[in-house]
Amino acid sequence: MRPVLHGDVTHAARAMLRVPEAARAAFCAALIHKAELADQHRARTGRVHVFWGNGSLMAAARAHPLAPEPSLDDDEYCSCLEQVLRALIDWRFSRKRS
Repeated sequence: MRPVLHGDVTHAARAMLRVPEAARAAFCAALIHKAELADQHRARTGRVHVFWGNGSLMAAARAHPLAPEPSLDDDEYCSCLEQVLRALIDWRFSRKRS
């Protein structure tokens, strides 16, 4: 996956807002996996992945409907942001252990 920036996290959280709460963790993990696969595709072929984009988390998230970005007063949005950050930490930790 390409380096993660602020916009990657907010786009992933906005995509997660459109998913039922019980399915959000799995959806987030799938977004990270798709971004990783798209980045590998880009590195191998020199072209963006037709569905998942350039290997960024933002591009993978943008393949799904996005909710309008709420303010940080929105508890549900903050929860999604937290889930994305936790999933990214777990993903990085698992890569270091491999």
